[in-house]
This record gives sequence, C-alpha cells and structure tokens, in this order.
Amino acid sequence: MSPNDPTTQQLDEETPLLQSERNAPVKKTQTPLPWRQFSILLVLQIAEPMTSQVISPFAPQLIRDIGITHGDEALVSFYVGLLHSLFFATEALTIFHWSRLSDYIGRKPVLLIGLFGLSFSMFCFGLSKTFWSLVISRCLNGALNGNIGVMKSMTAEMTDSTNVARAWAYLPLAWSSGTTLGPLIGGALARPADRFPKIFGGSEFLKKYPYFLPCAVPATVSALTWIVVFLYLKETTIPRTNISQLLSWKKRKTGPLPTLEPPPVSSSISDKPVPIRALFVRPVLIATGSYAGIALVDIAFRTVQPVFYSTPISLGGLGLDTPTIGTILAVQGMASGIIQPLAFAKLHDIMGAKKLWLFSVTCALPMVALLPALNTLARFNGVVQSVWYLVALQVFLMSSTNFAYGISFMYITAASPNRASVGATNGFAQVIVSIMRAVGPAAANSAFSISIERQYLGGNLVYCVMASMVCVAIGIGVLLPRNMYAD
Repeated sequence: MSPNDPTTQQLDEETPLLQSERNAPVKKTQTPLPWRQFSILLVLQIAEPMTSQVISPFAPQLIRDIGITHGDEALVSFYVGLLHSLFFATEALTIFHWSRLSDYIGRKPVLLIGLFGLSFSMFCFGLSKTFWSLVISRCLNGALNGNIGVMKSMTAEMTDSTNVARAWAYLPLAWSSGTTLGPLIGGALARPADRFPKIFGGSEFLKKYPYFLPCAVPATVSALTWIVVFLYLKETTIPRTNISQLLSWKKRKTGPLPTLEPPPVSSSISDKPVPIRALFVRPVLIATGSYAGIALVDIAFRTVQPVFYSTPISLGGLGLDTPTIGTILAVQGMASGIIQPLAFAKLHDIMGAKKLWLFSVTCALPMVALLPALNTLARFNGVVQSVWYLVALQVFLMSSTNFAYGISFMYITAASPNRASVGATNGFAQVIVSIMRAVGPAAANSAFSISIERQYLGGNLVYCVMASMVCVAIGIGVLLPRNMYAD
C-alpha cells in the first residue's frame, strides 16, 4: 500500500473520523472585534493593575513611617511583602465566588461591585495611619476584586474562534499600561507636601496623610470607570436571577429564595451553570494547570529580577541603582505591551495555540540562565556594553513568555463545560493562580537569599529551582490538546 493511503495513516483521538477533499476545512472569515464594548474592557484592564501597583514605590517608606518595624530595617521587606501577599490571598478566597455569581446575576453587576471595592479600598488605604488599617484596606482590595475572572469571561463571550486571538493580544497592552502608570503615579505623588512645597506645602490634610494623593488617583479612575461601565457596557450573558431576589429585597409568593446551588443532575445543563464538581475534569484541569504554570514562572522571575539587579556583583547580582532598575522594568513592561498586539495573533495563526504556548514557556529557560551569566560577565569585566546587550535579550525573552498567558486564557474558556459556566471556570482558574502568586514571591526570594548566604551550588540554587518550575510548566503544556475549538 502507498504510505499516503488513508488506511495506513496513524490515527489518534484527535484525528477526524471522516476525511475527504470535499469535507476539507474551509478557513472562516474573521469576525471584526466589537470595539465599542471591547474598549471598555481595555479601560477596566488599565484600572485593575494601576490600583494594585500604585503602592509599590512608597510602600517601604510607608511601613517605616507608621513605626511597625520599630526601626528594624530588616523587617521592612517582610511587611511590604505581607501587604502584597494579602491582596492575592484574599483574592484567592473570593474570586471564584464572584465569577460564579456572575454566571447567575450577570457580568455587569459583579464588575460594578468590583470597581466600587477598588475605589473604596484605595481611598481607605490612603487615609490609613496604622498597620492594621493598611491590612484591612488591602484585604478589602483583594476580597472585593472579582473583576479579573469576569473580564476574561466577557472577552470570551464577545468573541469567537476567528477573532479571540486578536482580543487576547490587546489585553496585555492595557495591563502593561496599568502596571507602568501605577508605579509612576505612586512614585511621583507620594508625600506631595515635601516634594512640591510650592503647590501642596500649605495643605495640612496632605501633610497628615502624605500617601493619600497617589491612592486617590487610581481610586478616582476606578470611580470614573464605574460610571462608564454603568452607562455603556452591555451585558454579555443572560442573568438567571437578580440581586434583589438573592438578597430578599422583594417578597416572593412561591418557592424559597434562589440560591447558587446547581440544578439537579437529571436536568439539562446545556444552558445552566454546572455543579462545581463538574469543573474537576481533564480539560479544565490541564488548561488551569497551564495558566498556573506560566503564572508561577512569571511571578518567580519578576520577584527575583529586581533583587538580582540590586545585589552587589560580589554577592551574585549586578549592583545596579534604583533608577536604573526602574528604567529596565518600565522598558520591559512597555516592550511586552507593544509586542503582544503586534505579534500574538500572527504567531497564533502560524504556529497554532499549543506550539505557541510551548515556545513561549521554553523562552523562560534562557531567560533564567541569563541571570548567572550576567553576574559571571560582570565579575570579569564589570557592567560593560555586552552586559546591557544580554539585559536587552532578557527583556525580549520576558516579553515572549507572556504570549503563554493569552493562550492559557483561550484554553480555559474553551474547556468550560458549557457557555453558562464560563465565569465559574475562569474563577476556578484564577483561584489557583492567585495561590501561586501569593506563594511564589516568598518561595523565590527565600531561595535567592539561601543561595547567597549558604552558597548552595555556588550560589546558583535559586536558578535551578526556577528552571525546574519552567520544566514542570512545559510538562503540563505538553498535555494541552492540539485543537482548541470544535468548530
């Protein structure tokens, strides 16, 4: 028989059972993105990271000012890390419930609640004068923030298989804008009475609350975004109940109050949210695992990167100053935001989802390997031009790894048991990732400190740990199916 004979070709579970030239797949015409609605989601994407990242530049000084460390400088990093981890920890506890609630009452009400929570908690943070008030404000910020999973659900519902890659390409641009603007606002407007005495020197309020102004800016942006969402954003799913019924604001003549319990197993689930246990299936778990894998690799590198840059060359770093590190991180954020919309959709069409995901995560291996290589080069020659070339290469590789995020989002949406459970599926994935982001920074920084202090593997233990994280993520990615959509 000829090797091209269909009867001799190897078949697997993803091979179509019926093949013929007449039935060959025809490339679909690409559906235009609904820009009027999609642009509102992009604005939401800017507000989210701006709110969470605005405290980064002034958090160490804020901890010193409130006196919780009693002058012990070694405790500053601990309390700053605690503030960041509290956000992700409380988010992990609540985000699934917000996403599942959006399957019942609609996406828009949950977005409005989340925006109110962001605005309110940031105003509270700016007015805090004790550590415990900071903790409460930060916990409120995470607990009321259900927007991340809901926005991903809305993006999936606004698009189809022909334009979803384009949509996911634009979202990182908005996210990068927020992560860039947040630290800039926090660094520029903290302690305004001291920095700009001619403008704010006469304000007793800003002298008493020196960090209110940088917190008020993203809080106001969230409040304005709330108005835009309320007036112009259209619902993308069919609500199955309303808030007033859930809270018993209206008396009902028949039956008990509606709950978020799933329908009986005997009923049809094609148009109803499925039970939570139905999410523990292979497609959802693999897609969620791919998201958790890249998130852990990403947060570990982002945590170690600035510490490595600031550590003296003799101890295993590059010995760069704070402004230089800030510039590198800003360029990295902008590069990622620019590369994503320019290249993501094209690479997705050329390589396919699975290959692009594996390529992106594999880029993290040389990205991590460049850390010890940079230190070795700096030990012999100092921070010379060749070091900066390698730093630029590292920034490019970091931007390339971010392609995996968009692919994981697409797999998670496609893995949802039905369209009515997209919110719950995204919420479940976000819970796992929030746990990774709460644990990852502490684990990575601890490994870096141990590597330097005890010189395990010549001070390179942390890079072996990070490379192992990448290999585990690649192992999960191999399990992703080649074909994402059945249509």
